Amino acid sequence: MLSLVVLGAWVLVPTLGTFIDQRQKIAALEASVQVSEEQIAELEQERERWDDPAYITTQARERLYYVKPGEVVFLIDNDLDATDLPREQEPVSDTLEEKPADWMPQLLRTLVSSGLSDTAAVAQ
Repeated sequence: MLSLVVLGAWVLVPTLGTFIDQRQKIAALEASVQVSEEQIAELEQERERWDDPAYITTQARERLYYVKPGEVVFLIDNDLDATDLPREQEPVSDTLEEKPADWMPQLLRTLVSSGLSDTAAVAQ
């Protein structure tokens, strides 16, 4: 009787493992299909938007700065508040100055300040 139980377990365990593995793969593929269907729905909505002439006009004005004949457009450059503008840099000196500093904290401060900056530095 014990040998029949062992034989039955020996036959069913690989089959059961295969069944569970296949169910997991099916679930993953169904999730992938759901994501693909959502992407298709979003792309169809985007295509429907592009069928609207008003949307096309808006996109051409915003992205490409197109205007209708006779219109005057003003592009405002550097419209930032004076406090948001980068400070002027001091001129570079001709003499070398040695300052004792550990380079690692300075590097970290530079990385953090550049990553959290709201404005870009003006290249000259």
